[in-house]
Amino acid sequence: MRETISEGYKAAMKAGDKRRTATLRAINAAIKDKDIEARGQGKPALGEGEILSLLQKMIKQREESLGIYDKAGRDDLAAVEREEIAILNEFVPRGLSEAEVDAAIAAAIAATGAQGGKDMGKVIAALKAEYPGRIDFGKASARVKAALG
Repeated sequence: MRETISEGYKAAMKAGDKRRTATLRAINAAIKDKDIEARGQGKPALGEGEILSLLQKMIKQREESLGIYDKAGRDDLAAVEREEIAILNEFVPRGLSEAEVDAAIAAAIAATGAQGGKDMGKVIAALKAEYPGRIDFGKASARVKAALG
């Protein structure tokens, strides 16, 4: 993922796409900041899952800003946020549909041998390992609970 972002940055610079270049520069800077922070704590550089989490956080921040700009009638700033969200989404795996989430939950329950609510943590952990960044775990936890209950 790190390589894909770097290649995209170089291509955007060559193409003269200012918005894309700025957005990808921000991604690279955020990754580098986290790498430096991890190194200071004696940890290795960010892995794929951590980069994915960082990108999702950046998307969420821009979505919040977009909502504020829309309410304030700042269409110019809202357009910038929409463009950046679209660019960031190119590097995030596609989320699972409702049916795919249900199938993933059923598979995780079968794989972990979960029997009831006390095994919910095992199922969520299995889903996080198998589908990082592709499931909204805030919503999925209620579905897992229902499936186990």
